[in-house]
Amino acid sequence: MSDATEPGIKPDPRARLSAITLDSASIGHGGNHHIEHEREVAIFDILDGNSFAIPGRSDGPYKLTLSIEDEKLVFAVDTETESKVFTYPLSLTPFRRIIRDYFLVCDSYYEAIRSAPPARIQAIDIGRRGLHDDGSRVLQEKLAGKIDVDFDTARRLFTLLAALHWRG
Repeated sequence: MSDATEPGIKPDPRARLSAITLDSASIGHGGNHHIEHEREVAIFDILDGNSFAIPGRSDGPYKLTLSIEDEKLVFAVDTETESKVFTYPLSLTPFRRIIRDYFLVCDSYYEAIRSAPPARIQAIDIGRRGLHDDGSRVLQEKLAGKIDVDFDTARRLFTLLAALHWRG
């Protein structure tokens, strides 16, 4: 799926997510309010506007449950009227380095906000955004052919992946 809609062509209103649930057993516990906030904002933003399609199907909008099982990110997709439409387990191996580096940079960023000069905060934020973009592109590539998402949706899903992967 492309990152932009061609002028004059309306996106399919069925190719979207209408609900997202994170498996409570998969969520890291430890009370990191930054991660919890990122997760809440990502879910809100995804539901506000997203592009999510399963090739060969046109029965959306879809409901998504994300969980981590056996070192895989599991996408359990339902329609609004039918359950267990599609399940896709995605290996977390391609994300390990990106997520590790992303959390290190995020920790530096949140620490810098407290006392660093604005130029230092901006430099760290550029690095953080770059890693987030890298993770989003990898996610989009690994989902290709199974689940089609635009880049903005991939960015927000990567935020949820990171929030699920965080273990405190």
